[in-house]
Amino acid sequence: MTTNTPDDAGRADPPARAARWHGLLTVLGVARKGVDRLLGWLCIIVFVALVLIVAWQVFTREVIGDTAAWTQEAAQYSFVVLAMIAAAYVFSERGHIAVEILIEKLPERSRRAAAIGIELIVAFFIIAVFIVGGLAVAQSSWQQSLSSLPLTIGEIYLVMPVAGILILFYSIVQIIGLLAGVEEPTPDTNDISEAI
Repeated sequence: MTTNTPDDAGRADPPARAARWHGLLTVLGVARKGVDRLLGWLCIIVFVALVLIVAWQVFTREVIGDTAAWTQEAAQYSFVVLAMIAAAYVFSERGHIAVEILIEKLPERSRRAAAIGIELIVAFFIIAVFIVGGLAVAQSSWQQSLSSLPLTIGEIYLVMPVAGILILFYSIVQIIGLLAGVEEPTPDTNDISEAI
């Protein structure tokens, strides 16, 4: 039997904490990679569609002299969908805006507690605004047809609660990672800047 040696903060060392969470971390890691891959491909597909729509709009306006009527709405709502999907994807990478100067001055245990508190606040905001509010907006505009697309505004607004569920999933994964000691309280900015 292995005993956990407490570190100076009075908690079990990170490898021992991670070992207790191993099964859950493995399942969440596989799920996270799958969702990351799906969101990455969706971002690429929607971005390419947006570029093609705008290119067609410019072509029809400048070359043909008659702008395709559907391109304006298609470009607007493609951009909205892309923004929501990309927001969830960036949240997975911990690439969202964060002011970390105060948290980095705290001791390790306090930084971890603050990071968990921040994730809980984010989760509350996501549930209240993105999921509950997004569903309410989608429901209230479900019958509003778009003039040039075969969709309703409510159907497009469903992307908001879907993005909220994905962000909530990532927030829960990050909280569990923080509790297990495998996730750092603040993201490594070198990894983020290398990705850019």
